[in-house]
Amino acid sequence: MIQVFIGYDPREAVAFNVFSHSINARASEPVSIAPLMLSQLKKVLWRERHPLQSTDFSFSRFLTPLLSGFEGWSLFCDCDMLMLDDIAKLWALRDDRYAVQVVKHDHKPADTVKFLEQPQRPYEKKNWSSVILFNNAKCRALTADYVNTASGLELHQFKWLGDDALIGDLPPRWNHLVDYDPMLPAEQVSLLHFTEGGPYFEAYKTCGYADLWVAERDRMLFAG
Repeated sequence: MIQVFIGYDPREAVAFNVFSHSINARASEPVSIAPLMLSQLKKVLWRERHPLQSTDFSFSRFLTPLLSGFEGWSLFCDCDMLMLDDIAKLWALRDDRYAVQVVKHDHKPADTVKFLEQPQRPYEKKNWSSVILFNNAKCRALTADYVNTASGLELHQFKWLGDDALIGDLPPRWNHLVDYDPMLPAEQVSLLHFTEGGPYFEAYKTCGYADLWVAERDRMLFAG
């Protein structure tokens, strides 16, 4: 079973559902998808919202190993994504040498705000944590107490690992930053990330690859 946790924010509920549909529609192996909804995490996530926190799942993503019992592997993804490939291909990249595997972006956004006027803050390893393959047994530092008290940079820069050698690489096609990374043919991209804002927001309805997202939404809604 491919175990997937997806960040959930009620302002992006449609994004979560379309992304989930895009995963299931292309998967060749069984997939379990769980939304990280704050209303369901009150026993393990009690920290107050930070002024620079742009989504509900800024910190909840780091509970993935705990919610998995620190066993096996799990995949975390932001919700503002669209799967264009078989998630089993990503799952097959798991490498026991590492505690986590990510796409190691060199992302330096020029803007200071993104969707819904949320702050856009540059920092080292930005967007590395938007897709994470967790080798859960090697992530035991991510206890509930730690996730609730560590700083945002400690978490998102993987300082809790103590050694960057434990961070493995994923191919860039598995976290393609829309309108930041070069526009590529869809067949060269496996996972789109609408990190600045997706086409479900009026201000971003003409963003890159918007037509693919709209087509996926329409397939999800079709009945007949």
